[in-house]
Amino acid sequence: MIYIKTDEEVELLRMSNMLVSETLAELARHIRPGVTTLRLDSIAETFIRDHGAIPGFKGYAGFPNTLCTSVNDEVVHGIPSEYTLSEGDIISVDCGVILNGYYGDSAYTFPVGEVQPEIMRLMEYTRASLEEGAKQAVTGNRVGDISHAVQKKAESGGYSVVRTLVGHGIGKQLHEGPEVPNFGKRGTGTRLERNLVICIEPMINMGTKNTRVGSDGWTVRTGDGKPSAHYEYAVAVREGKADLLTTFEFIEEVLTKR
Repeated sequence: MIYIKTDEEVELLRMSNMLVSETLAELARHIRPGVTTLRLDSIAETFIRDHGAIPGFKGYAGFPNTLCTSVNDEVVHGIPSEYTLSEGDIISVDCGVILNGYYGDSAYTFPVGEVQPEIMRLMEYTRASLEEGAKQAVTGNRVGDISHAVQKKAESGGYSVVRTLVGHGIGKQLHEGPEVPNFGKRGTGTRLERNLVICIEPMINMGTKNTRVGSDGWTVRTGDGKPSAHYEYAVAVREGKADLLTTFEFIEEVLTKR
């Protein structure tokens, strides 16, 4: 189902998504070689609960943890573990919260120490594809306009777009309609109405677009073992210019100081 939000609901969703933004910034202080993904998960859960919210992913469809931590060739849904981050890794951290009955959901791909230039370029193009997609989240456009913008930017860098996973609406449920693919044709799909709130989340691979699910039933990996990057905004559709309910500014403040 597609639920158009009231102005009041958009503000509640802004609060939820701002808390996710702050949680990811808190994690940015700790992401370095030698830290386990399970330690990051513990930090996130404590931070979320200390701010009066509950983890949005923990227990969702049976998922066991607060964060999805996806390293290197893991695309999404990686389960936190005793895996220790190493110099040159990249890690996508996807985080969700429930605050005042509304979900927040965002993801950011972090470098661990110094990473190879070609991997930094993948991250930059993935982030840029998110920004291009978000520009299209305006009243009167269609989902396909977002999808096309993401795909065009990612493929212009020589990268491939994951087809098996999509963005989504968000509100009182983590996953609402409409689905928001990262590939598609302009002028197709659901028409965007004011106060529709969606998550745009490009998952972009250095190699093949094909993916496989690991033996844990959750972790999605690239089909060829090459790296993948993932960024996610929650966005409210508005006239003329999209309203970003997520910010990466807090994260980047931390990263520039380190």
